[in-house]
Amino acid sequence: MSLEELRKKIDAMDEQLVELINQRARIVSEIGKLKVSQDKPIYSPDREKAVFDKIAKCNAGPMPDKTLSAIWREIMSGSFFLERPLCIAYLGPEGSFSHNAAILKFGQSVDYEATADIRAIFEDVAKGHCDFGIVPIENSAGGGVRESLDAFVETEAMICAEVNMAIHHNLMANCPISQVQRVYSQPEVFAQCRNWLAGSCKDAELIPMASSSRAAKLASEEAGSAAIASAVAAEIYGLKILFHDIEDISNNITRFLIIAKADAKPTGDDKTIILFSTAHKTGALVDVLNVFKNYDINMTNIGSRPNKKREWEYYFFVDFLGHKADKNVAKALDEAKRHCLQLSVLGSFPRSTAIL
Repeated sequence: MSLEELRKKIDAMDEQLVELINQRARIVSEIGKLKVSQDKPIYSPDREKAVFDKIAKCNAGPMPDKTLSAIWREIMSGSFFLERPLCIAYLGPEGSFSHNAAILKFGQSVDYEATADIRAIFEDVAKGHCDFGIVPIENSAGGGVRESLDAFVETEAMICAEVNMAIHHNLMANCPISQVQRVYSQPEVFAQCRNWLAGSCKDAELIPMASSSRAAKLASEEAGSAAIASAVAAEIYGLKILFHDIEDISNNITRFLIIAKADAKPTGDDKTIILFSTAHKTGALVDVLNVFKNYDINMTNIGSRPNKKREWEYYFFVDFLGHKADKNVAKALDEAKRHCLQLSVLGSFPRSTAIL
């Protein structure tokens, strides 16, 4: 077939695709009405996982699964708009890594609300100002995010989903690096670029900011200032990228958690995060962890934060595979509570292995 004939076939298929997508949208609108009448949530992480799993199973190629997932994510984002526009809180301003992760997760058709700090995200969700919030919880190079961990201790937010995003840091300014006197960014970002900064920007003052996009905005307003932020932030705030990908570890991934007023239903491939504290005595932590070992529950992460009210006491965060509704998990949680001063399930949600 000639090029013109092949293009005509594509044009015809595009028309069919548009019609099918709109047929799907009309059904979505009916589903939205039923959800509202039955007071059911618009976004269901378990249903989202089922859709993406089915798309991957149906895909015979040559289109990669990742590409189809991106297409369906935008279709689902449009579906949220038809049912009821969702509002997602993120650490702002626009162009932050949290903003990028939120768009990759929820698409372009929902509303986004920028906050000044991470704690405000939890408050917006708790007060019902936003449906969901996205918060960074840990980085593969820099470890846990203190502000997020502390907010989980102090609030009652539930985790309903997770997002893994590849992170690339860029030094940006509107002057040559020889004229850079100060560099703005988040403390966690400085930690992830420690070696590069020590070798290439050792004379500049490092000034911590609440978010990388706020750092970019400030750098755009001050002479002799630079920021470490995303390429999107450089574009938004009119900065030139002087050096790309300055993170010390190339495989730099940040995990974000989606918070809401409720967690997710079981999918068969889930993860649970718990928060607990123990008595200040020998072997207390080991006693708790041994419970999960005895029930053959795979723990994937453990972290801690100091108790701000009592010296030398800590809160522990543990991720493990399984859902709180699973029989072995439910039994393990009941038994573990006997060894704890306090134990809370922060949420059970679909496990994510994809890197966006």
